[in-house]
Amino acid sequence: MEKKLDEIKLLLKIVSALFSLVIVLFVFVIIAQFAPIHSSGHLSSMSDVSSWKPKSITTDLPEGKSGKMIKYGYTLITQTSRLIGPGSGSITMRYSGNNLNCNNCHLDAGRKIGSGSFVGITNRFPQFRSRENKIGTLAERINGCMERSMNGKALPEKSNEMKAMIAYMKWLSESVPKDVEKLYKGYIEIKIPEEKANPVRGEKLYKSNCQVCHMEKGRGLQSPDTSSTSYIYPPLAGKDTYNDGAGMNRILTAAKFIKGNMPLGATFDAPRVTDEEAYHIAAYINSLDRPAKPNKEADFPDKKLKPVSTPYGPWADDFSAEQHKYGPFQPIIEFYKKEYDITKTK
Repeated sequence: MEKKLDEIKLLLKIVSALFSLVIVLFVFVIIAQFAPIHSSGHLSSMSDVSSWKPKSITTDLPEGKSGKMIKYGYTLITQTSRLIGPGSGSITMRYSGNNLNCNNCHLDAGRKIGSGSFVGITNRFPQFRSRENKIGTLAERINGCMERSMNGKALPEKSNEMKAMIAYMKWLSESVPKDVEKLYKGYIEIKIPEEKANPVRGEKLYKSNCQVCHMEKGRGLQSPDTSSTSYIYPPLAGKDTYNDGAGMNRILTAAKFIKGNMPLGATFDAPRVTDEEAYHIAAYINSLDRPAKPNKEADFPDKKLKPVSTPYGPWADDFSAEQHKYGPFQPIIEFYKKEYDITKTK
């Protein structure tokens, strides 16, 4: 009898333990569903990003004039060179100065997290821009890209092309949950290495991670279509890339983009290079030749607001041009924090 009681007690303990384990697992699943999403890019949200997708041009486009305008904006962003660049064959329609497409930086036509996405962008404008030291419109921001990343000239703000681009961006920005919108904003953050960025080390990393697509010395892989001026994989140096006044010419900005998007297949929550590797790759890429933007000294009228990794002067400090380009950036960041109470991460 005693033996049977002992067996029953043991069985009850096992059942109790299993029940407790089930409860713990249940609680864990509930917490996991509502916990913030964390990534190595330091992004988080109460929304499950995998369950929310940006609008698709193939399935969600409205009918009528509105849909046609949005579709034209999408086409301009994915075929910029052909429509308003050197590939247009028209002097009057040539606004982009190189053979990049907007889509080369704003990946998946501005629908990818960590690549300067357009999702939610119209909800943030007008906004203060330190480069111009004023409240700017979205049209002015687009033209900043046209003059710098595209090494061209400004689109007329009342042109059909400008209206179409903004229509596409506005469409992508409709009905986006606020916490999801934060995830799509800008680039992912990195922990800035304390050492100087090294182009020599970056070249080795570039060869093993990037050269297969962007080719030797960043010359890009051109389209096999001889009638086309565009690239399958865009150039990172030379006449057909961003000029030295573009934001991507800042090592810290380029490193954030690389970390979240490169090599091909990397995402904000599944990067394929470390913060440090992205930092050195950015140094190599931005050591290569590229077009020069005139009148850069007029940028950032309030020099205190100039990003620390802006490689051209003047600055509101006495650090060298070499240090502003390659770092180490911590001493410069600490200087602005101490002297001007300004926190800088760019």
